[in-house]
This record gives sequence, C-alpha cells and structure tokens, in this order.
Amino acid sequence: MTRSVDGSKEQNRVLSVKGLHVTFGDGDAAVEAVRGVTFDLFRGETLALVGESGSGKSVTALSALQLLPTTAHFPSGEITMCGTPVIGASEEKMQRIRGDAVGIVFQEPMTSLNPLHSIEKQVGEVLEVHRGMDEEAVRTRVLELLDLVGLRDAEKRLSALPHELSGGQRQRVMIAMALALEPDILIADEPTTALDVTIQAQILSLLEDLQARLGMAILFITHDLSIVSRIADRVCVMKEGEIVEQGDVDVIFKDAAHPYTQRLLEAQPRVGKPHENIPEEELVGTDDLKVWFPIKKGIIRHTVDHVKAVDGVSFSLRPGQTLGVVGESGSGKTTLGLALLRLIESKGSIRLNGQRIDDLSRNNVRPLRRQMQIVFQDPYGSLSPRLSVGQIIEEGLIVHDLEPDRNDRRARVADVLIDVGLNPKSIDRYPHEFSGGQRQRIAVARALVLQPKLLILDEPTSALDVSVQAQMVDLLHELQDRYGLTYLFISHDLRVVRALADEILVMKAGKIMERGAAIDVFDNPQEPYTQALLSAALDLKVAHAQLVAD
Repeated sequence: MTRSVDGSKEQNRVLSVKGLHVTFGDGDAAVEAVRGVTFDLFRGETLALVGESGSGKSVTALSALQLLPTTAHFPSGEITMCGTPVIGASEEKMQRIRGDAVGIVFQEPMTSLNPLHSIEKQVGEVLEVHRGMDEEAVRTRVLELLDLVGLRDAEKRLSALPHELSGGQRQRVMIAMALALEPDILIADEPTTALDVTIQAQILSLLEDLQARLGMAILFITHDLSIVSRIADRVCVMKEGEIVEQGDVDVIFKDAAHPYTQRLLEAQPRVGKPHENIPEEELVGTDDLKVWFPIKKGIIRHTVDHVKAVDGVSFSLRPGQTLGVVGESGSGKTTLGLALLRLIESKGSIRLNGQRIDDLSRNNVRPLRRQMQIVFQDPYGSLSPRLSVGQIIEEGLIVHDLEPDRNDRRARVADVLIDVGLNPKSIDRYPHEFSGGQRQRIAVARALVLQPKLLILDEPTSALDVSVQAQMVDLLHELQDRYGLTYLFISHDLRVVRALADEILVMKAGKIMERGAAIDVFDNPQEPYTQALLSAALDLKVAHAQLVAD
C-alpha cells in the first residue's frame, strides 16, 4: 500500500533523525533509552515505530518534540523537523514547531484531556494561542475540525466535558486538536490501544482519510503488528532502544531478517482445546439480572430515567469452563462482573454453587468472596504502590484469616509466585520495579492465593504488548488446567477471547445479543452486531495475514 511521494526526497522529508542517543540520569545511574536511532519521514507517508514496552518508541517521538523530562540528555545525534534542528532549540522556537509543524495524539484521551474544560475550550485554545483568533472565528474553526474528524452532532458537543463522551469520541477530539493548525506531521502514540475493535477500525480509517485529504506525514507508534499492516508504508522495529530492522511493510512482513521481528510476527495467543467432561452442575449463574443507574435532574434531584447498564441478563457457567463476554465500551461487560461479585447493587438472582447470594447481607457475602476473585485491566492502577509484592498478595489471606503464621503466609505467597511464573525472591520488591506483564502476573497471584473457584478477568491483556498477551493467555490456560479454575473473561479483544473461551456472550447496551459455543459464534455469527464486531477484527487480521503470507 506504499503511497507515492511527489518531488525529490529532500523536498518531501519532514522529519530526519540521525544517530540519536537519549540517556536518562547521570553517572552510574544513567539509563540509555535510545541508542543510535536513524530514520526519515516523508510527506504523505506513514512510518510505524514498532516494539514492546520499553523499546524506546515513545522516547524517540517525544525527543522530536523536545517534551522529555529534564533528566533526559542527548549525548549525540540530530533531529531535524521541517528543516529546523530541534535538539537545543529554544522553548519559543519549539512552541512554534509544536503548533505549526507537528500535532500529537496520545494513547489515552481521557488522561490527555482536561476533565474540567469543555470540548470547545480545549480545541479552541490551540487556535487562540497560536493564531490569535477571536471567539467567533474560533468557534467556526472548532466546528469545522469536529466535522472533519467525524464527530456526530458537533455543535451539540461543544459544551460537553470529556467524561460525557465515549472513548472513540474523545480520541476524535484529540485528533481534531492535533490537526487544528494543519501540521505537516501527525505523531500518533498508540492511539487505538485502549479502544474497542470497531472504534479502532474507525479511527484507523479516519487517519487514512485525513492523510489523503491533507497530505500530512504520520509517525505511528504501536506494539500491534496487525495495525501496522493495515496503516503503515514503512516500519522501524525497535528493541532495547535500537532499530533492529526497518524497511517497507510488505518486505518486512514477508521476509523479516531479525529474530526479534520474527518473534513479534509469530506472537499470537494460542487457542486452547475445548474443555471436555464438564460437570453438569452450575457454579455461577444469573436470572434476569439488572443494574440500572438513575438519572436525576432538578433541584430535588428527581429520577427522570435510568441508564440500563445491565438489562435482563441470564446465563449459567459450569465448573472449569471459560465464558467470554464481549462487546464495545458501555455494553455492560464490566458492570456484569461487578454485579456478580456483589460490588454494586443489582436486581435479579445471582447464584453461587446453587445458593442465591443476591439477597445476602454484606457480612454473609464476605466469606464467599474468596471463592470469587477478580483481575482488573490496569495492573499498575490495581496494585498499591506503597505495598511490596508479598504484602499485596498476602492481604487476602489476612482478611480471610487463612494463614495466621507470618512464615506460613510468606511460604504460600512464594508458592503462588512460582505458579504465575515469577521469582519468589521478588517477594519484597514493589510494583514499579516490574514490567506491565509481570505486574499482571502479580495481580493474578493475588487472586489465586485464595484458591478461588471463579476468576473474573476484566480486560487483563488489553494494556499489554502482543507478545506478553500471548504469554498471559498461555499462563491462564496452564492455571485453569492445573487448578480447574472457572473463568469469566471480559474483553473487546476478540483474538484473545477466541484463544480462551468455551462459550461466548455478546453484549450491547446491557443486553445479550448473541450467545453460544465460541466456535459457533466466531465461525457463524447470527446477529448483525456480532458480525460487525468480527468484521472489524477480521479486517486487521486479514491485512496482517496477507502481508505475512508468501
């Protein structure tokens, strides 16, 4: 899909990085994050920087914008953006470059947008600061930008705050801000990682359309090679701060020379064998489960309507099975999991081992919690930074009074660390000393130490690199086979769901749209909504497969 670049290369080169070295800290504590990186980016093309977390992708991109912290140094190397050297440039000059030459879109729009300011104010601020436009002109231009990025009912959205928009809508706002000054370069740093597969496909299509209309160059940073195959012309593969391989996408995907690139291309979650001899008795189930959140208005806060997050969901899950719950953001997946754990109020029956638990008091539910544990999406946010790994994992043992003796607790914690593939000698280290994949293993260990029957996995792989995702799927297969665990696996990543699930529930707007054996739902979906989800995922998978195939 390589696009033609008109004119001479020199005229169309918008970004040049030569021999870049980036170091954080000084002396013995210095960390060399980027080592000798060299590449060019030309007008109208998309260059992907690919690699796992810590490979130096984002550091390289932020170096071009001179947005690294003050602890960063540039021992050697050059960066030229639109003909202007940026290393050592004054802040005044960099502000002009950031405004006119380059725009950036970050991975998580919710943390990138100010939660206290309206969409109009945040997009318009760029125009006020860099163009000095008056209020009327700003509003006109903001509406043009929001229309450009495909935000529906743009005029009605001007006063909206970020939390009132969906993830995909927030990312469209971020793209509008980045394009406000018509930059020559758009840097997209993992812009689709946190999005549902259908929204992901929409954002990728939007970026392709905007590039064709505006002629800008895109520097696309990602760890997902299926996205690279869909959107990029050339690719630079990074590992431990170095570019180990670069070239045209079709060449790299068909004939990767470096072992690391080959490993990334082969990193796909392993599909497990369907579970056989599943007991007939039910472990957990629901009948007509509802979670409705009231919408209140007026001075007396009168309830005028409800948000029906879960609306009449019924299912049954047997011991040793894996039930995949899929759907877009806002479909009710996570709310369903929280309701099962009695962490939010609900109506309808919830059963555990044949016993109704929806009408039990908190005190009576508490002893049952060790049988039902949860692993959350963000392993860093769900682990206390003030506690060591040992303290985090043993907390449940203390709460349920399972190992009164401290030495016995530490021994049990060490055993579970081995179970999840971590060194038991790391028991006194803290979460920030581990990678994302290791932190997720710690979160699994915290749940596993209580020897639960049901493990609710809420997007446990979405924040991880593709290769680490595959490792986590293998770990979950292994633990399930060893301990007979039952999984409720919540995800929008259909590749991972297919690798794990025996049965599938497809949710939309709080309701079950389709259910059935995983192989049947994936191979022959009946509902249009399910077909749309699978089609969006298949577009990326096919693009990847076509390039990898001989």
